[in-house]
Amino acid sequence: MSRVDISNLCGLELIRALSLIFGPTGCEDRVADTLFAEAEKYADKIVRDRMGNIIARVSTGNAEARKKVMLSAHMDEVGFMIEQIKGDGMLTFACVGGIDSSVMAGRKIFVGNERELISGVVCSKAIHHKSRSERDSAPDSEKLYIDIGAKDREEAEKYVSVGDFATFDSELFSFGADGKSIKGKALDDRMGCALLIELMRRIKKEGLSADLDIYFCFTVREEIGYSGAEAVAERIRPDIALVFESTAVGDIADAPANKRVADLSHGAVISVADRGTIYDKGLIDLAFAISAEREIPLQVKRYLSGGNDASHIHKSGIGVRTLAISVPTRYLHSAACVAHLDDYESSCKIAYELLLRV
Repeated sequence: MSRVDISNLCGLELIRALSLIFGPTGCEDRVADTLFAEAEKYADKIVRDRMGNIIARVSTGNAEARKKVMLSAHMDEVGFMIEQIKGDGMLTFACVGGIDSSVMAGRKIFVGNERELISGVVCSKAIHHKSRSERDSAPDSEKLYIDIGAKDREEAEKYVSVGDFATFDSELFSFGADGKSIKGKALDDRMGCALLIELMRRIKKEGLSADLDIYFCFTVREEIGYSGAEAVAERIRPDIALVFESTAVGDIADAPANKRVADLSHGAVISVADRGTIYDKGLIDLAFAISAEREIPLQVKRYLSGGNDASHIHKSGIGVRTLAISVPTRYLHSAACVAHLDDYESSCKIAYELLLRV
């Protein structure tokens, strides 16, 4: 299994390294191997459960007074699964997670599994061959195919099997006047994974004056139903959970304020409610009190939409007080997700302060 050495990376470079790893839902092992190798340096105990979730415990303070806090970020990214290898060597596919067909055609991708990957391109009928009605709308994913350069089925089968996966192949780069805007794939939720690693390192270096058993949980299968987090929460039975995510925003021209959801470079996003969870009012109030006191920029998610691992975590066991902290991200679930490093830093800072006070 191939893993990436992230031991000397932080901030942008850590996010970049994690973003580039192949890790669609159901095929997260490359990401998991990378995170496990780094997290075990800082954990008092670390396990990888039957589903592939990583659970790394760090204990601080008085053992008799400790509360259990679950910190959660998912490893998987949206992608594709190969359904058929056609006679001409082209591949048909199904989406794994929610991907708009309009962002697929013409994109370079990786196709493969835990062992090996090859390059390909998502293709559609050329514009010269489309009817007027076809030109006026994005093609359904059922009408797209993957070209890996094979001349026929026999050649394609040497490299790809039905049931293999695919993800976007997209570089991560920084841009903008301040150089803090970043574009890349899988920022949902490799930024959350990066945050947990950086938080583990900080606690290891500086300590934490709180009586806690902190469970750093890198979960699987979030994009297709949150089942990984459900298994982890049932195993840990935490008192409190902080879920670190990316949230889709529409802060673009002509979007009404409520539909913008949140704004890039205005701080981490605190959710009051989404389609799966009503978040804990006490934790929300605490986050904003810390924000005011420590001058950490935060903003409220202004649109009730979406969901994340919290939807299963908060109702596990006898119930878990839960808060979601997200990095606002444009063009989510595409090859060109855009986020801002100031919002990532805001998430890191509020996470540490919350652990001091929960």
